[in-house]
Formats: sequence, C-alpha cells, structure tokens
Amino acid sequence: MAVVRRGVPDTELAHLPSTPVEEVIALTRRLAPHGLHLQVHFDSSLVHTLAAPLAQSAVPVVIDHMGRVNAALGADHADFRALHALLRNPLFRVKVSGVDRIDPLPPYTNGVALARLLVQDYPERCLWGSDWPHPNHTHVPDDAMLVEALERVAPDAALRELLLVRNPQTFYRFEPPHDA
Repeated sequence: MAVVRRGVPDTELAHLPSTPVEEVIALTRRLAPHGLHLQVHFDSSLVHTLAAPLAQSAVPVVIDHMGRVNAALGADHADFRALHALLRNPLFRVKVSGVDRIDPLPPYTNGVALARLLVQDYPERCLWGSDWPHPNHTHVPDDAMLVEALERVAPDAALRELLLVRNPQTFYRFEPPHDA
C-alpha cells in the first residue's frame, strides 16, 4: 500500500509496484527520526522471502491482515507458521483485523481461530482495526459480525482492552483518556 497525492505522475505510480524491498528498508532509516512505522500488506507466500529483509527495518513493522494467510489451511501451514515466528521479533506487530479476508465464509471461524492464536501468543504485538470501507475485497462483510468476532478473537475483557485500547495507545502514542 502506498499513499500518494492525487496529482502523482503515472510514471511514479508505475514505479511503486516494482520497488525492491531493499529500497523500502532503506527508506525506514528516514522514517525513524519522525517516529513513523512501516505497514506492509502482502500475499502470504511472500512472508518467507520478506521476513529477513523486513527484520532489518529501522522502524517497527506492522503486518496487515495477518499476512493474508489462508485460514482454511490452518495454523500448521507454512505461511502461518512463518508469520507466527516473525512475531518473536519485537520489531513486528500484526493487525488481527481481516478475519473476513483470510476466511471468506461467515462467521469466519477459521480466521477467528488464527487471530485468537496470535492474540494468545503475542498479546502485546496485536492491533485491530475495522478495515471499513473494506477496499479491494471479494465481498462487503457485515461490520457488526466482525465486531462480534472480537469476543472470539480475544475471549476475555483484559485481552480485548489490550487489543483495542492499550496496544494502539502505546504503539500510536495516543494520549490516555482523561477522567471526567
């Protein structure tokens, strides 16, 4: 994903999809003084080749949508195992939003199971977001169903608070709420 200005030249757009990962990692040295992070969204099979270069990032790396693993293949599949292992490195975070992207069938049981495993094993490294309005998706999921899935992803209140409040507050440096 890249964020560009509306008037960006077509030549620059053409350059974006072909940027070598080494150039992205070099860019992170410029991001670091500004307190920024790198967020990556890739096909799950790329986790094997991107893991080592991304570990060289000068800023934290957020893996979007659980690395787009195929939830139907389960936790023992090589792509999920590689994603899971990546989180041992404190440089990495994972967005456990997107159970509907890794599991196309509501109520997203397989996607929820993988998200729950990540939250269970790496509670301080998981973030969640609604992904509304669900761009580049195969279907428009029921947002209420996705929010309700949070109780299955993070089965107790303390985990949900970590996932929805404390982790984003720490990572994105949000001010804590003021007592009224």
